Amino acid sequence: MYKKYIPVLMAIAALYSCNGNDMKHDATGVFEADEIIVSAELGGKILSFNAEEGDTLSSGSIAAVIDATNLNLQKEQVEASIKALREKTNDVEPQIRLLEEQILVQQSQLSTLEKEKLRFEKLVKADAATPKQLDDIEAQLDLVRKQVNVTQRQIAVQRSQVGTQNRSVLSEEKPLQKRAAQLEDQVSRSNVINPVGGTVLITYVHAGEVTGQGKPLYKIADLSYVLLRAYITGQQLSQVKLGQQVSVLVDDGAKTYKTYSGTIT
Repeated sequence: MYKKYIPVLMAIAALYSCNGNDMKHDATGVFEADEIIVSAELGGKILSFNAEEGDTLSSGSIAAVIDATNLNLQKEQVEASIKALREKTNDVEPQIRLLEEQILVQQSQLSTLEKEKLRFEKLVKADAATPKQLDDIEAQLDLVRKQVNVTQRQIAVQRSQVGTQNRSVLSEEKPLQKRAAQLEDQVSRSNVINPVGGTVLITYVHAGEVTGQGKPLYKIADLSYVLLRAYITGQQLSQVKLGQQVSVLVDDGAKTYKTYSGTIT
């Protein structure tokens, strides 16, 4: 249970000496270890419990599993809500492509009218056409140019409106993603991870029981490293100092002892 090296607290050290066949000691005390109470971070039914009194558990091992079915269902519901939000967004591209095709038609009309304008300018100079006919061509040109401008503005408006609508819908996505992350974190806590390597001293629950958040599950301590807390008299105080080696006797049956070495700390 104990290593040959045992640290002993200064001013409450245990000093032992041998005299003939009788074991005499200068002080008595008890061994202490750093005990950790492991508690549940999640409430629910304990599906498995892998910590029995006397068991040695390694650090990072799964000591218990708590039912997290309800949390998993909540997480799936949030993820479904995120997916539904994305389906609510509008795709502006089909409408934009339609307007762009309309601009191509209008630009083709402009090209045709500009050629007609050049032809009528020559005809007017040759007195083969009237100025009125040239004015009509220019009026048509002006009209088509305005139509192109209107269509371009429609494209800009469509992009802006749909973008605003989509941002409004997707603004709800980030809080949902945060909620999903919170639920994922809670689900991860359904596995009770043993924090330190050591021996299970006491258990407080059994598999199949329902536990609550913060409820103790078991107590564990590393018994390979212990402190011996012993008290000495004032007269003995001058005989001890930091780093001094002492002998520690541990009960090992009726009037028998095991001897270990310790250091005053």
